[in-house]
Amino acid sequence: MADPLIALLLLTMLIGLLAAGVWVAVALSLIGLTALVFFTNAPAGLIIATTFWGHSHSWALTALPLFILMGEILLRSRLSDDMFSGLVPWLGRAPGRLLHVNVFGCAIFAAVSGSSAATAATIGRMSVPELTKRGYPESLIIGTLAGSATLGLLIPPSIILIVYGVATEQSIARLFVAGVLPGFMLIALFAGYVAVRAWMNPNLIPPIDQSFSLREKLKASRNLVPVALLIGGVIGSIYGGLASPTDAAALGVVLATLLAWLSGSFSWALFAQAVMSATRTSCMIALILLGAAFLSVAMGFTGLPRNLASWIADMNLSATTLLFVLTIFFVVLGCFLDGISVIVLTTSIIMPMVATVGIDPLWFGIYLVIVVEMSQITPPVGFNLFVIQGLTNINILRIAKAAFPFFLLLLLGVVLITVFPQIVTKLPNMMGR
Repeated sequence: MADPLIALLLLTMLIGLLAAGVWVAVALSLIGLTALVFFTNAPAGLIIATTFWGHSHSWALTALPLFILMGEILLRSRLSDDMFSGLVPWLGRAPGRLLHVNVFGCAIFAAVSGSSAATAATIGRMSVPELTKRGYPESLIIGTLAGSATLGLLIPPSIILIVYGVATEQSIARLFVAGVLPGFMLIALFAGYVAVRAWMNPNLIPPIDQSFSLREKLKASRNLVPVALLIGGVIGSIYGGLASPTDAAALGVVLATLLAWLSGSFSWALFAQAVMSATRTSCMIALILLGAAFLSVAMGFTGLPRNLASWIADMNLSATTLLFVLTIFFVVLGCFLDGISVIVLTTSIIMPMVATVGIDPLWFGIYLVIVVEMSQITPPVGFNLFVIQGLTNINILRIAKAAFPFFLLLLLGVVLITVFPQIVTKLPNMMGR
């Protein structure tokens, strides 16, 4: 069977399993097992055992449950309420009002965690209950969260940029700098979309009748001090070279607990609830990661990513046409694999094609990350969609529908950096080699 047909068959099976209500992790594992049994001669039982065991403990992934716990602590203390009450006077008159908290909150936390899943889980734990309580529409709450959480892959420090830099022998420092302006561009696109929706339909956004003087805004800003200290402590420890993301996540839990306790709104009972909720959420995400890891390994054994990339290479396309085809290729591949696996399994084949048509490998790295971001919210199997479903228990089709406008905004981002490549290259060129 031709490789494109195999890929289509496996994708159809995965969608069918998810539509039937099968757990995401189980569905991913079953597709991986099917690929190994029917399309390879590899020992499926041994591979699934070693993959599950090997990926069940990872120091780097320890940051994920810690950041989730930090969000749970903030959710159960007065700090999340204080953050919103401090932002209301400043965002109350902005088009879209507090929906911008999702956009800017995800952008800030993306710079802390470097993880799309951790960003969605942590910001979602704080913002979804608050925005729902204040009467904001579900579609915009979920959509802004799903879309903005993808910034965790682009805004430095980004694990996926490190992997790309190692795989392609590009300067990781230059890649980090190259991601800054595209990151701000996407933030502006997301915030602009929220503003336009609010302008087009003012009834979507709950009104805030009270007006605030500058003195009242500054007074309300005192409520933001604890959260600012928390963010400053976590980000500062990373950028100051004092802590790894995992260490900074542990510091975030300590600071969040201390600040919540000092606010007088926290107790041992609430802390126990936070730990249990964080454990459930982390186990849900970890189980999905295990299924995704096994599917990634299975895809590697089938050779599908490599063969499909070679198939594209044989077409001898122009630079623009190649980027168009690769965008579709990577989005479809992202339905099966996590972003790191996409890069590891395809760069050795893709990069010679990119070099042949004269595409800057530094620019291509940022392009690739944005396309992988698109796959995180690609209906119906984007990973961010699963994380948000686990947080909210909302039907995944409703989440996918809410996230679709942000998928289009990411696609617009790809178009913009293609038409104006200096968005990516300007800052790295200023810093030199």
